[in-house]
Amino acid sequence: MAISTTSYSATAFKVAIAEQDAFGTIEAAGGNAYHALDVDSISSPSLNPSQGLDVRSGSRVLQATDFFHTKVGAVAEISISGTATTAALDMLLENIMGEAEGGASGVYSFLSNASAQSVGSGDTSQTGTLLSLVMISPITDMDIGFKDCVITSLSLSGDAGTEGGRIKFSATLKSGSAVDATQATTVGAVDTAFTAASENYTMNTWAAGYRQLVGVADLIMSGFTLNLTNEATFLGLVSTGYESISRSSEFSATLDATVKYDPKCQAFFENFQDQATGASEGATLLNNDSSLTDANFGISMPSSVITSVAFSEQAAMMLDVSVKAVGAGVGSSTALVEVAC
Repeated sequence: MAISTTSYSATAFKVAIAEQDAFGTIEAAGGNAYHALDVDSISSPSLNPSQGLDVRSGSRVLQATDFFHTKVGAVAEISISGTATTAALDMLLENIMGEAEGGASGVYSFLSNASAQSVGSGDTSQTGTLLSLVMISPITDMDIGFKDCVITSLSLSGDAGTEGGRIKFSATLKSGSAVDATQATTVGAVDTAFTAASENYTMNTWAAGYRQLVGVADLIMSGFTLNLTNEATFLGLVSTGYESISRSSEFSATLDATVKYDPKCQAFFENFQDQATGASEGATLLNNDSSLTDANFGISMPSSVITSVAFSEQAAMMLDVSVKAVGAGVGSSTALVEVAC
């Protein structure tokens, strides 16, 4: 048999996601359209099958008959990163916030009184709660398909010195259902219509009065990273994988920001030390206006506390400040965190 001289560029591979309607059914041609993500590179997924490699009694070597392998019970993990474009960011935020499709008109919220969420076998009308993800190969019918995906962590970041503060994303998705390594994704089912001119967001749209950390406004900011975490537990093992996904652990929203050290923020060390137990230190808001609106990237934490303050020695002295969103009470419907795009 002759060798193949065909080779492929790493940039020939694509990652696409689609909102999945029903648990257990990957979206494909004829379903919800896949949206190609603007990714920097393709990272290999962690498929995590179970293997038994123990040498059995009576032999000094692992015999072929002793080898055990199963993909059932594996939780696959996929990490992706790139530029946060409109349609993709809508789907990512919907999923990690656990909101129904289009339910927030471009403003996605997680509430102080949010309850545990679960989805599983037989559930339909799950658009927004579940995602299908496909790693598209340049070889026909050799795409890797993941169904029943949930986002367990999402980071959104920007740096004034990098691409004018264009917003980047990094996300981790998990799936407890069987992976299809020969998924066929028709080209017509993938929407690649995003353009840099119309679908990008930048931090340079934030107005001075609404660049605010724990109640302190008019900050000069050089960079930020918002980290959202919403872990998932996979339950009920069947022949196709896990039949239920539970979201019951802590939902966490933290923000790391670098700001210029000046009279506006000189008291941050004192504020960090003197925070009152059982109380918010103030609201955190990064936006172009006093409230979040559709099509404008912004972040709001109505209540937040400082978790770290440190000098950052640069040409001008800066401060690295970390804050965490806190709820307004288990009986309150006030948002813990909101993100608009």
